[in-house]
This record gives sequence, structure tokens and C-alpha cells, in this order.
Amino acid sequence: QVMRGVIEEKTSRVVEVIISSVKPFQLMMGKIVGVGLVGLTQFLLWVVLTFGIVTVATTTMNTGSMKKTAKEQIMKQNQAIAPDASDAVHPEQGASPDDMGDVMQAINSIDFPVMIGSFLFFFLVGYLMYAALFAAIGGAVDSEADTQQFMFPITIPLILAIIMAQYIIREPDGAAAFWFSIFPLTSPVVMMIRIPFGVPYLQVILSMVLLLLGFLGT
Repeated sequence: QVMRGVIEEKTSRVVEVIISSVKPFQLMMGKIVGVGLVGLTQFLLWVVLTFGIVTVATTTMNTGSMKKTAKEQIMKQNQAIAPDASDAVHPEQGASPDDMGDVMQAINSIDFPVMIGSFLFFFLVGYLMYAALFAAIGGAVDSEADTQQFMFPITIPLILAIIMAQYIIREPDGAAAFWFSIFPLTSPVVMMIRIPFGVPYLQVILSMVLLLLGFLGT
């Protein structure tokens, strides 16, 4: 969208009027931020809906656990009175693990403030960097048909980061995970994969600084 906007303004020669009253950096930031806020609004809606689903699921699980505890107490009382009859009625009691409880325990162990804060930073600055790259492509061509040869090299780091995700999950502290999470073009994806496993603060700060410098340089 940013690239098409730049090409459109070049074609209609509107940019020649705008550039006479604002600096190029201000012009690019205005276009990038305008489109970025739309995407951020969508992600914020996802966060709110996710919290609602998790809250409802947690409440349901707690209610189910309370009912299960009460049922177990009744079963123990019945077993004390008539153990054979109790076993005959519920032979499967206690045989299967509570997988849903394990899932909810894993969700509750996530540090959501850290995850959301990290996500907002890496999404925003990562978006700004790639939007600046696509805006540069728009400034270098005269029509959208000429952009294909420039778009592929820019999308390669994103594709590579997604492909490497499964290996980084297996070894989040490895050398490949470290370098991919530091390199500005792949760090928005890879660092968010590593953070739930625990990352030293110095590495996170280094990744953030390099990503910010990469955007400003772009």
C-alpha cells in the first residue's frame, strides 16, 4: 500500500506540490504512519479478543475444576461406603490426564505484558523499516509493473525468518537464533519467537537498537 501510494503520487505529480512544503523524511513518515495505524488497530482488536477468550476459558476451567473436586469428594465417600459399587459405576475415574488443564497452565505462565510490549515495538519498528524499503521501491520506478524485480529481494528475509522458525523453537539459544534475532530484517519475527523461551535483556536491547537504526538508515 505504501509503495502504491508513492507510485500514485509520482504519476499524478502530486508529490511535486507536497515536497515544496514538507521535508522528504516528513513526507515518507506521514505515509508510513498513516497505513501503519490501520494495521496496529487491527492487531489491538486481536489482543482484546484473545484476552476475552482466555478469560472465558479460564473461568470455565475453574468452574469445571470445582465441580470435579466436589464430584471426587462424593466418590470418595461412596467408595468408603461401598468400594465395589463405586468402582463398577466409574471404572475410568482418574485414568486420563487433564490435557486442557495443562494447556491453560501453559497459557497462564506466559508473561503477557512483556509479550505485548515486545510485540508492539517489533511490529511497529519492523513495519516502519519494511514500509520504508517499499516506499524506496515506489520512488525508484514509474509503474507498478516494474516493482516485481525489486520486491523479491526484500521479501526473502521475511520468508527465511518464517522458514527458520521451527529450528529456532527447537534451539532458541543457538547461534542461528541469536544472529537472526539481531539482524534488523529478520529480528521482528525471530526475536518474538525467542522471547517466550527467555532472552537476556542485553540481546533484546541490542536487537531493538539495531532495528531502530536500520529503519532510520533505510
